[in-house]
Amino acid sequence: MAAIFELYRDHAGDFRFHLQSEKGEVILASSAYKQKSSAENGIASVRSHATDHQRYDREAGVMGKSMFHLRSDDGQVLGSSQSYHSASGRDHGIAAVIQHAPDAEVYDRTA
Repeated sequence: MAAIFELYRDHAGDFRFHLQSEKGEVILASSAYKQKSSAENGIASVRSHATDHQRYDREAGVMGKSMFHLRSDDGQVLGSSQSYHSASGRDHGIAAVIQHAPDAEVYDRTA
C-alpha cells in the first residue's frame, strides 16, 4: 500500500485529513475545516510545502517527547505530527512527509 491522504469528517462534522504512511501510520494530521474545499486546499498546500525543510517547526513536546508542525508561507499550521520518543524519530517523520506528501493520492471518506 502506498502512502495516502485520508480526507474524513470528525465527530463534530468538520473536515480533516491526515497523511498515512505505507504501513497505515498517521505521519501528519490537519486541524478541522468547516468546508470540504478548505480541507482539499489544505492537502494541496501540504503537497506544495512538504519538500521545503524550512517549513518544519521542530519542537520538544510534553515530557521530553518531540513533534513537528508543517507551516505555510504565512505561518499557518498545515499539519502536525504525533509525539515521538526522540528527536531522531521526529526527524524520521519529517523525512516521511517530504518523501510521500507530494505524490500521495487522496482517499475521500466523505463521499
